[in-house]
Amino acid sequence: MSRSPHETAIVTGAPGWLGTRLIEALVNGLDDPNLPDLSGKSNRPVRALCLADEDTSKLKALGSQVTVVPGDLTTGDGLFKLFENAQGATVFHAAGVIHPTRGRKQFYEVNVDGTANLLQAAAKAGVRRFIYVSSNSPIGCNPKGGQFKLFDEKSPYNPYMHYGKSKKAAEDLVNQAGAQGEMEIVIIRPPWFYGPGQPPRQTLFFTMIKNGKAPIVGSGKNLRSMAYVDNICQGLMLCETTPRASGKTYWIADSEPYTMNQVVDTIEKLLETEFNIPVAHKRMRLPDIASEVAMAVDAGLQAAGLYHQKFHVLSEMNKNIACSIDTARRELGYNPQIALEEGMRRSIAYIIASGQKI
Repeated sequence: MSRSPHETAIVTGAPGWLGTRLIEALVNGLDDPNLPDLSGKSNRPVRALCLADEDTSKLKALGSQVTVVPGDLTTGDGLFKLFENAQGATVFHAAGVIHPTRGRKQFYEVNVDGTANLLQAAAKAGVRRFIYVSSNSPIGCNPKGGQFKLFDEKSPYNPYMHYGKSKKAAEDLVNQAGAQGEMEIVIIRPPWFYGPGQPPRQTLFFTMIKNGKAPIVGSGKNLRSMAYVDNICQGLMLCETTPRASGKTYWIADSEPYTMNQVVDTIEKLLETEFNIPVAHKRMRLPDIASEVAMAVDAGLQAAGLYHQKFHVLSEMNKNIACSIDTARRELGYNPQIALEEGMRRSIAYIIASGQKI
């Protein structure tokens, strides 16, 4: 039996991509009419922890139901106010650093220390359930060749670089808090996600496809699980309302993984046929060794405390990173409604509507 949300929802990661979309969904529900209303529509209070210098106008436009609390996970600033009179609340912890701007140490300052600070404040406040947005990176890449299988909840940890190590360390902290009875915990692992609200780095990927410079490393047949942003929000909201989710970890993604060829071909087709944007019909084809060299460079830079986004992204371009969502379907009733073509259609429409240039 599911539980209706009614207590305060506390969200980190706004006004970022996922955090903002989650708050919108908590307030107004998810757009798809085929989905049950998971928002409660009960004017439940929603609190968003945001860095003081960020633009929060989009959150404030949602009305008095949403309270923006200035603060910083890494220092603990703002956490007392965030959790004031929050007994029984649900925490959705979506904040994290994927591509640091201050070197390797930022992974651990935000993803590990920030999570520890949030857990401590949540436990002290008497929070009921703490839902943590992890990643595929603590589990790494699927084995190649005859040993290939989709990741599931029993797949062993094999963290990919320091991002994976930091997210694994955060998962350990969350699981420890649950095991000690401090609060109910749930962890989700969304892979590469996409959809409206995307950051500039994702728009650049569309531009590269338009210009014929999208990198295809190796055959392009490697599998990547992806998660449309509303599919992730559905998973998060089900993790709140499903009692049996307590103490569990779930892969949350689209129904099936896609090949890299499929991802690039789909975006190219939509740009040209539905948005009348001319495309070059080319690919920047690289041998498998390009990703392996990039991985070696990435590892060397991170060992020195540095980080370079392009080397890191290229290092993953020939890898299989794909999961099964069978457990989430079975235990949560998770039912992702949006797949690659419709999700990318909405992404392109958002880019154009927001005045960005592809």
